[in-house]
This record gives sequence, C-alpha cells and structure tokens, in this order.
Amino acid sequence: MSSTRKGKIDPARSLAILWRTHEPISRSAGPGLNVERIVRTAIEIADAEGLEAVTMRRVSESLGVGTMSVYTYVPGKTELLDVMVDTLYGEMRHPADVPDNWRARLERIAWENLALYRAHPWLLRAESSRPVLGPNLIAKYDYELGAVAEIGLNDVEMDAVLTLLLGHVKSAARAAMDVAALERETGMTDGQWWQSHAFWLEKFMKSGSYPTAARVGAAAGEAHGAAYEPEYAFEFGLQRVLDGISVVISERSAVAGSAGANRTETGPATAG
Repeated sequence: MSSTRKGKIDPARSLAILWRTHEPISRSAGPGLNVERIVRTAIEIADAEGLEAVTMRRVSESLGVGTMSVYTYVPGKTELLDVMVDTLYGEMRHPADVPDNWRARLERIAWENLALYRAHPWLLRAESSRPVLGPNLIAKYDYELGAVAEIGLNDVEMDAVLTLLLGHVKSAARAAMDVAALERETGMTDGQWWQSHAFWLEKFMKSGSYPTAARVGAAAGEAHGAAYEPEYAFEFGLQRVLDGISVVISERSAVAGSAGANRTETGPATAG
C-alpha cells in the first residue's frame, strides 16, 4: 500500500463522493465551497509541491476556510486522493477519430497516459492497485477497451492487454520521474553526471575485463548523450509490447481460421 494511504479504508466513503450520491453543505464555509473546488485546490498543491504537501489543513488554508469545513465535504485524505485521481482521469481526451488499426489505437492510449503522468507526476504515487471505481475511471477503462475490441481477443485477454500496456507506461513514467528528481537534487543533468565520471569509466573499461559492457555502454552513451534516455526507452519498450500483442492476435486468428476450416470440411459429411 502507498504511504499516502494509511489506516483502514472504506471505499463506500469515496464512492459516495465520486458519484455525488450525497452533496453536503457546510454553513460555516459559505456557499462557495464544494467537492469540486476542494479537489481542484488539492490538485494545484500536488502539481506545485508534490503529494506530501497535500493535507486537509493545507487545502483548507489555501481555500481560506476552516479545516472542519473541508471535512464536511471530504472525510479524509484517502478519499481526497481517490477523487483527485478520478478527476484527472476525467480530463483525458477520448477523441472520436479513432485509428482503424488496433496498434495505432494502443499507441495513442499509451502516449495519452504518459502525457497525464508527465503533467501530474504525483499521480504515480496516488494511484492504487485497488482503485475505487469512480465514473471517470470506468469511462477511461471503457474507452481504452475499445482499442482492442473485436480483434480476436477474448474479454480476459482484452483486459490483460490494457494491463500490460499501461504497466509499461507507468514504469517508463516512473523512470523518467526518477531522472528528473535526480537532476533537481544534484543540480546536474544525466549527461553532466556521466561526463563527470567519464575519466574513471574510461579507465576501468580500457582494462579489457568488460569488453561487451564497454562496447555497448559507449554506443548507448553516444546515442543518448547519457546512460539513459526516457523517451527512447519508452518508445522502444512500447513497440516491443505491441509486437508481443500482435503475436497473440495472430495466434487467435490462426486458431479461429482453423476452426472455421474444420467446420466447413465436416459440415457436408455430417449432413450426409
């Protein structure tokens, strides 16, 4: 469990807010306070200062209201995080001009999700492996399933394809976030850091003890200007994920074609 979500969790409390089954009114805070305003304020704080800066007290201070007024609308930080995450899902584009090719559709989904993480890096920590099923999460899931509908996969495989794809996106986004964090903490880019170690790396590699590492490391460093290039890693991995999915689709198509051929061959004999 993420360190941002502590204690016993009651999903019913988050669901009530997400689906707006009950909209409380705080008389002490005035008519301008509501769930939407609270959540937007929390997202602004997280974007500017990180997820750790988001507390019920900090949100109330930013809104200029008492902390108990915020609690009237959102019972705790766990529920606040759930609504923050679902709100961002609702901001993702669901364009109607869907590409004809399943591969192009999945590529678009991957880049859309990566863009979301780039805009809100804290989302990587706020998301849970046990998500609360808010309206925007369900809409996102339904839209993304459309990319792999009617291409020969069964329902379980469709879900697994999305899990695989989005897992790659999240992994790549987390790696890029780590690179950015190191640059902030050290004041050096990845390229600058490796350049400062170039003398020692060259000395150790020239010993001849690590010929493959020396050759490949030099090639990668020259290509990327650093030991790691997030954009290249994401695109390379994405294409390999799609390659793997294409194998499954081809296998399912072959099985379906074989079954159809068998039915055609045995049909007349059975009829006779």
